Parts: sequence; structure tokens; C-alpha cells
Amino acid sequence: MTGLALTLLAALLFGYLLGSVPFGLILTRAAGLGDVRKIGSGNIGATNVLRTGNKGLAAATLLLDALKGTVAVLIASAWGIELGLIAGFGAFLGHLFPVWLGFKGGKGVATYIGVLLGIAFLPLISAWVPFVTFAGVWIAVAVVLRYSSLSALLAAIITPIAAWFVGLQDPAYGLAIMSALLLIKHRANISRLLAGSESKIGAKG
Repeated sequence: MTGLALTLLAALLFGYLLGSVPFGLILTRAAGLGDVRKIGSGNIGATNVLRTGNKGLAAATLLLDALKGTVAVLIASAWGIELGLIAGFGAFLGHLFPVWLGFKGGKGVATYIGVLLGIAFLPLISAWVPFVTFAGVWIAVAVVLRYSSLSALLAAIITPIAAWFVGLQDPAYGLAIMSALLLIKHRANISRLLAGSESKIGAKG
């Protein structure tokens, strides 16, 4: 294996290990709320942490899961933009498939956003476009249709396309793969959306 290949692998592994940290599980256990995987959807993300009734822990989980992606990109990019992008991709994979939890992790929206935020700080022309696109689409769909999952799914579909059109080809490739994985992880949500049984933002019960 060449030195370049080893360097790329090291960046991917760094991001993966960082992304694998299950903050939702750690925070709920530290707060004495037990194993978050045994309630609701069994997910370790902020949405399921919210089902414990603790909004503060849910917000902290959301922030920390996002920062995993941001920190991975920014630290690795100190040795090259490409390494930052690969580390961000690794962080996303780590959140979805954490080695510590038998590769059963979250759905990835927060970490996806965190990666976009990290990319926004890279010295690339229009580096802010993917983050702003995702945020804009998410907010617009959430306000109009009030489906959080649909907002994230549509934003994830549009974001790589926007990145490509503004000349961010390398980030667009990685984002396209991440978006495909995000859609796969949301297949249950997609089924409920098609059946008209998905919960809306602010719905009770």
C-alpha cells in the first residue's frame, strides 16, 4: 500500500472512530435514563433521546452528533482538503455504523449537517453552498409540510446536486453517497410517509 493510500485510510479511520462515539447513549446513561436503544425507535440519535422527555439531553445529542462531522473535517483538512472530506465521510459512516454498538447506529442527519458545516469552512469557492442548501430546503419543507423526515430526505437529495452545480465536484461525490445511505437508513420513515402515517412536527402522541 502506498503512502498516499495509507494517509487516506488514516483520515477515513480517524473520522470513523470519531463518528462512532454514541453520544446519545452516553448522555442518557450518564443522566440515569438507561439505554436509549430500548425505547422508541431504538435509535441513538437526538430524536429518540427526546422520547426520554429530556429536551436538554436531546439538544446536546443533536449538537454533539453534528460536531463529530464538523470536527473530523476541520482537523483532517489541516493536512489537506481531500483528507478533510474523507474524514467527514468517515465520521458519517461511524455514526451510522458504530463499531462499539455492533454497527447499529443513528440515521445520520445531524452528522451529515455537521460535515456540511465543516466543508463550509474549507478554502473552496462556494464552500458554503451545500450547508445553506440543506438548511434552506429543510426549513422550507418543514414549514410548509411539517414533516421532519421528509425535510431531511429532500434536503439530502438536493444538496449534492447543488454542490455539483457550483463546481464542488469532489464534495458532491461524497455527499451523494452519504445521501444515498441516509435515504436507506430512513426507509421506515419513507414507508410511513407513503402510507400517510408519519408523524408531523409538533404532533402529540
